[in-house]
Amino acid sequence: MVRTEISLFLRNVPGELGKLSALFGDAGINIDAITIQDASSYVKELFKGRGKSLKRIASAASYNSMSKDSAEFALIRILPADGTINKAIDLLSTEGFLFDIMPVVAVELENRPGELSRIARQFGEEGININYVYGSVAPSGGKCLFVFCADDMEHAAAIFKKKS
Repeated sequence: MVRTEISLFLRNVPGELGKLSALFGDAGINIDAITIQDASSYVKELFKGRGKSLKRIASAASYNSMSKDSAEFALIRILPADGTINKAIDLLSTEGFLFDIMPVVAVELENRPGELSRIARQFGEEGININYVYGSVAPSGGKCLFVFCADDMEHAAAIFKKKS
């Protein structure tokens, strides 16, 4: 199912995630999935991508400076519960957060060996690249939620519509 993910940067200091999650909790917005990474990892990927481009986006010195500065921030991706994306966007806007939204495919999987492989192979067989993925864990035998950001979201979503 296609859902909307929110990406934002938080300062990489103690208590920031607690403040953000309290905002969501106080507003009655459940978070179905979340991933957090040091923003310097994100900048490093941008730097690697620069080498694949015909144009130089910025000098190596600029990237080194960005990498150093970005360690002060964390990149957070949040998948708000179904039906709460507009409420989450309004909340973050009101609170002055800078954020972006992105369509993603969220898939419920059985928690058993090979399920992620099955889905990842489907993407590959369809020629769809997975840009990133994150998921939840449930007790063995339960359901997990995995979030995929693919290079062709329409095609990725169509895979799961066929199965419905």
